[in-house]
Amino acid sequence: MSKVEFYFDFGSPTAYMAYKVLLKIADKAGAEIVYKPILLGGIFKATGNASPITIKPKGDYMGQDLPRFVAKYKIPYAHNPNFPINTLPLMRGAIAYLGEPEFASYTEAVFNAMWANEKNMGDPEVIGAVVAQAGIEGADFIARINDGEVKGKLISETESAVARGLFGAPTMFVGDQMFFGQDRLHFVAEALGVNFLDVVPDYFKA
Repeated sequence: MSKVEFYFDFGSPTAYMAYKVLLKIADKAGAEIVYKPILLGGIFKATGNASPITIKPKGDYMGQDLPRFVAKYKIPYAHNPNFPINTLPLMRGAIAYLGEPEFASYTEAVFNAMWANEKNMGDPEVIGAVVAQAGIEGADFIARINDGEVKGKLISETESAVARGLFGAPTMFVGDQMFFGQDRLHFVAEALGVNFLDVVPDYFKA
């Protein structure tokens, strides 16, 4: 089975878009998505990069550009008025449940809460309600994200990502080929032997 590695942070709206479309690409290709939770802030700090929202013209442009892709992808999306949100506990959660049966429902619930349902995922009560919807008990979630091994693994995964050449997210790998940004998903599809238009039929239509 072919694989695509997906480096992500829930705080990135473009990672959300990539996640939604990548599910369809992988399904079409019969490929496995290997999820790689990382801390985007750590990536930025290590590489000298910065979030687009810290550069006003770029942030303004993204506000206009993202809806164009949403229309093509036909996915739900709403700019979160609570953005930016500290995603440290959310990313620790992704690390904690990685490889567990709850991971898929957790990832889906958190991404949707952030970028479709406008939830304030910096509020512990809101986080508790969202993870409960994913079938995770609040006490279990709190215990896991405060576990020293989980904390250390998120740091080490972020450091490994930097060593591999990451400077932002979403970033995807098919073999040794690296693809940065949700606007490179057509290359990811190609690398997996999939016609991107079979997944996003309206991508090149006016």
